[in-house]
Amino acid sequence: MAKKTYRSMDDFAAASGVSRPTLSKYFDDPTQVKEITRKRIEAALKKSNFEPNLFARHLNRKRTKNIGILVPTMSDPFYVQVVSLIELELRARGYWPVQLSSHQRPELEEEAVRTLLSLKVAGAIVAPLGAHSRRSALERLRDAIPVVCFDGPAIYDLPFVGNDNQQSVAAIVTYLCRSGEPPVFLDIPHLVENAGERPDSYRATMIAEGHAPIVIDCDAPPSWEFERLGFEQMQRLLKRDGLPGKTLLCANDRFAFGAMAAAFAAGLKIGRAEGCDLRIAGHDDHPLSRYACPSLTTMAQNAPEMAARSVELLLARLDEESDAATETQKVILEATLVMRDSA
Repeated sequence: MAKKTYRSMDDFAAASGVSRPTLSKYFDDPTQVKEITRKRIEAALKKSNFEPNLFARHLNRKRTKNIGILVPTMSDPFYVQVVSLIELELRARGYWPVQLSSHQRPELEEEAVRTLLSLKVAGAIVAPLGAHSRRSALERLRDAIPVVCFDGPAIYDLPFVGNDNQQSVAAIVTYLCRSGEPPVFLDIPHLVENAGERPDSYRATMIAEGHAPIVIDCDAPPSWEFERLGFEQMQRLLKRDGLPGKTLLCANDRFAFGAMAAAFAAGLKIGRAEGCDLRIAGHDDHPLSRYACPSLTTMAQNAPEMAARSVELLLARLDEESDAATETQKVILEATLVMRDSA
């Protein structure tokens, strides 16, 4: 027997024996309607091909249930992890995530802002490009809807959830200093606003530990291809004057992967065991860090808490009468040292 087809919410409501507002309430949250009414609607759904046009319903509202998520790239596992957690948090609270990537390009970040505004999202959670962002685009988004930033802060004051880079880098520098030769810091291009926090913390901690800091800047044009940059930087160091030390701390794990590959190609043995030529450590606890060879010593960012607090801050701003809306607008999370074989 063919299932019935209905052209509109009004037609389906009439056939189900419920009012149009009751049907809308059901599709927003089935628990909001009485059990007997819910069963009547669900029985009618089973006998039909009806699917509500949720997009159109949201656009007709003053404030939709859509939340925008904008990140620089979805090729980085860190962003994949945090965005996945944000999506689950939003869905659990009855919101629909709309995910976009700027693909590391300021013109596409600006285009994504226009898209989110055209979709009438209620708010947005954004990891901005930072110095490369077009200020006018993010200002337009900020002026139109509530916005919360994560990972990297925006170029102006907005609620922000991120890693405590001072704490995390200090922890791993202290560990490296006290477990072997003090580390040399291999920096990455500063693509986000807070990128300088990690080398700054390295310098301060090295001095506190009684050692002279050595920071090696990346000798390449800025790029998000950190593995390639790390590989090429290590090759240049080995060919030029050799390594300035036997312990290397890379600004992130992806850069460390490249450095490890170049060191291996040069015949160097990496690890903290006796007979190894050098130690290499990173930062972020990339999902592949434990599967590198050797497994990478690093600092694990608190991705679940970063996602949860980002959603919490945004929803508090959507509910202007909520007491939570007046809470601290910057949440800085500590990272955890993960000791593995590489250092």
